[in-house]
Amino acid sequence: MTDTTENKLTFEEAMKQLETIVRDLQSGNAPLEKSLELFKEGSALVDYCTKLLDSAEQEVKKLVPNPDGTLREEALDQA
Repeated sequence: MTDTTENKLTFEEAMKQLETIVRDLQSGNAPLEKSLELFKEGSALVDYCTKLLDSAEQEVKKLVPNPDGTLREEALDQA
């Protein structure tokens, strides 16, 4: 999937490509070699989207009140 990483697709662009691949595979009209190629490309796009989501998740913070009423940021997975 060098094309995806080289072009730095946005999450939305990668998902759109993945949706197209899924539609093409579901149609059943592609020959076996083309289907395998599409499957590999789709798998790479899934990995790419997963990495983007994981990265975004790490950036998400929650606001937690301090005893004095001010707010502080904490990682989303902290109590």
